Amino acid sequence: AAPAVGVPAGVTAGVAVYDRQASAFTVQHNADRQFRAASIVKLLIALDFFWDRGPGYAVPDADRARLTAMLRGSDDDAATYYWSRNGYEQVVNRMVARLELRDTAPPASAQRGYWGYTAVAAADVVRIYRYVLDTAPEPVRRFVMDNLRHSTRCAADTYDQHFGIPGVFARPWAVKQGWSGFGDAPKTCGGGTARVLAAASVDLVGEVLHTTGTVGPGDRSIVVVLTLHPDGTPFSVAYNNVTTVTRSLRVPGASPLSGASFGTWGAGVRVRSKPTTTDSTVLATVPAGVDVLVSCQKPGEEVVIDTYRNSLWAYLPQFGGYMTNIYVKTPGNRLPNVPDC
Repeated sequence: AAPAVGVPAGVTAGVAVYDRQASAFTVQHNADRQFRAASIVKLLIALDFFWDRGPGYAVPDADRARLTAMLRGSDDDAATYYWSRNGYEQVVNRMVARLELRDTAPPASAQRGYWGYTAVAAADVVRIYRYVLDTAPEPVRRFVMDNLRHSTRCAADTYDQHFGIPGVFARPWAVKQGWSGFGDAPKTCGGGTARVLAAASVDLVGEVLHTTGTVGPGDRSIVVVLTLHPDGTPFSVAYNNVTTVTRSLRVPGASPLSGASFGTWGAGVRVRSKPTTTDSTVLATVPAGVDVLVSCQKPGEEVVIDTYRNSLWAYLPQFGGYMTNIYVKTPGNRLPNVPDC
């Protein structure tokens, strides 16, 4: 029997997991269903840039800076630069033919300026990664994958982009994420302004959040989770939903992060290198309302927020640091069934 995929109520998901060692899919769920691509199309934009640059595949410094920002931090300005310079929808048309993609389509002519309006399906995203890993010239493969391995937690538009694959699996992994429809509100990493992107000939109303990439030594498995959420879904809810779907998958070669999942409250909650606010480095900010994985807890500096006092700190493996237990949704100061660090 095909393995079950844990899709939360109200969410539409397209999922594909491909085991490169076995040359076979281990999971397929709505794998041919189209979703608006949002930033996943940046993979095609990058590959189109490289296509006719052989045999040396040299990258001018200005292009290297733009492409690196586009692949690591999902920079929208860089994507728009190449989209308009290289023919708008022709970028997608060329790559569909070159990679023999089946369910990928460019935006409608009236919306040709919006690269995020491209339609993609999970099975096609697997085909894109298989090209990069197995067929692309070595300089192209190295450039793309090295940048995806260095995906920044904080995207250029201030969204935390380490949901799904990075929130479920230990390294090694490489990811290209996508999101659309959440507006400017979250700013989960601080600073900057978020943008809204959507896709044509597919649902343009509901929010989408996608996690795609490779997991395991030698890029053993390709994992693609595309999700559509009811209009008005907050970023934190979609973030948790995508991570829930990803955690349910059977992924050969993957090492899941260990710990217990807890809800959080508060905004701008910082993750620190040590369990103290006075002698530690701020590593990240927890997006407001998202669930976190806690592997252990330990005593540290007492934190006082209004009427709450707590000297215990939770270690969050996906962030690599500590968060005060005050912001974890639990009845007492100590998290139940969580060991000491």
